[in-house]
Amino acid sequence: MNKLHKMISVAEAKKIIDQNVSALQLITLPLQQSAGLILAENVYAELDIPAFPQSSMDGYAFSFDGWKQYKKLKIAGEVAAGSNEIFILSPENTVRIFTGAAVPSGADTVIMQEKVKIDSSPGSEGELIIEDDTLQLGNSVRPKGSEIKAGALALEKENLLSPAAMGFLAGIGVTEVKVYPNPSLSIIITGNELQQPGKPLHYGQVYESNSFALKAVLQQLHIDNVQIDYASDKLEIVIDTLEKALAQSDVVLLTGGISVGDYDFVLQSGTQCGVEQLFHKVKQRPGKPLYFGKKQNKLVFGLPGNPSSVLTCFYQYVIPALEKLSKRKPLIEIIQAPLSKSFQKAAGLTHFLKGSYDGKTASPLEAQESYRLSSFARANCLIQINEEVTDCKQGDIVDVHLLRL
Repeated sequence: MNKLHKMISVAEAKKIIDQNVSALQLITLPLQQSAGLILAENVYAELDIPAFPQSSMDGYAFSFDGWKQYKKLKIAGEVAAGSNEIFILSPENTVRIFTGAAVPSGADTVIMQEKVKIDSSPGSEGELIIEDDTLQLGNSVRPKGSEIKAGALALEKENLLSPAAMGFLAGIGVTEVKVYPNPSLSIIITGNELQQPGKPLHYGQVYESNSFALKAVLQQLHIDNVQIDYASDKLEIVIDTLEKALAQSDVVLLTGGISVGDYDFVLQSGTQCGVEQLFHKVKQRPGKPLYFGKKQNKLVFGLPGNPSSVLTCFYQYVIPALEKLSKRKPLIEIIQAPLSKSFQKAAGLTHFLKGSYDGKTASPLEAQESYRLSSFARANCLIQINEEVTDCKQGDIVDVHLLRL
C-alpha cells in the first residue's frame, strides 16, 4: 500500500506535523499592537527605572540623620509628582512630598502623613514632629534603579507579552518589540447539506456549526486573522476556494469532504492546488479521515465534517501546529488520572473520549458519537485510550488532555 494512503498511528501523525512546522518569520510591532504575542528577542533596559529616588507615598521627605539631630524639622516647601524642580534639602528641613515624586537631594527617608503632626505653638513656625517609633533610614523611598538598572535584561525572548509584561515594558520606555506573529487562517466549510443558523431548515439540511466552534477556539488562542469561506460540493469550487485560501493564509482548514465518497473533493483539490499530501487517515476515533498536507510553508488540514471529530482533531493536531508557528507554550495540559468507571473498545484505534475531570478522576461522558456536540459542550477534557487497549477498568490510569482554553 502507498504510504500516503496508509492509516497511521496518532503518534506518527503528530510526529509528521511537528517535523513539517516551524516558527513564522519574525516581525517588529509597536508595543501596543503586540499584546498576547511571544517576544522574539531579549529586551534590555536603556535607563534606570525609576530614574531618581522616588517617594512611595504622600508624606514628608527629610534626612534621617538630620531628624535624629534636630527632632523638629522646618517645612521648606513641597514636591509634587512630575515636578522637575531641582530641590536641595538641608538637614534641618523637610518638604511635603507626594506619591511618585522625586525625593530631593539631601533627603533619604519619607514618613507618611498619618504619622506626623505640625507644631503650631508660638515660635515653632509650623515645625514637623514625627510620631513613629519604628521609623528606619530609607523608609518609603524607592531607590533609583530599584525596578531595573540601565543595561539589565528586562524580559527574555519567548516570554508571553501578558498584560503585566506590556505594562512593564511600557514603564521602561519600550515602544516597539520583535515578536513571533500569530498565523493567519482560512477555514473552508464544505457541504451542500449545510444551512446557516437563523435561516429555515429544509428537509435534508443541518445547521452549520463547525465555523462557530473553530472561530471560538481561535479567539481563545488570540488568533483573529481568520477568513471563513463556504464551498459547495463541486470540485471546481473547492479548488478555487482552496487556491484563494493558500494565497492569503498561513494555515488552511477544510471541514468535511475528506473521506472517499462521490462528493468528497478535498483530496483532489489539494492535489490540483499543488499541496503535498503528508498523511490521510489516522488510527483514531473520532476523526479517522484526518488529512495533513503542505504547500511550501503553508499548512493544510482536512478535518472530518462531524462536529466532535472537527474539535477533537483541532485540539490534538491543529493547536500544536499553531503553537509552534507562533512559538507558544502548549496550552493543553496532559495529565494522568484514574478512570471513574470501566470502558471497553476494540483494538486498533486510539479513542479520544469527551470527558469530565473533577480534579481526582476522569469520567467518560455519554454521547460519544462523532456527530454529537452536546457532550463536548459539557466536557473539560479528552480522555485518551490508546489503540492497543481494549479493556479499561475503573481506577486504571489514563492520559487526560485538559481543555482549559
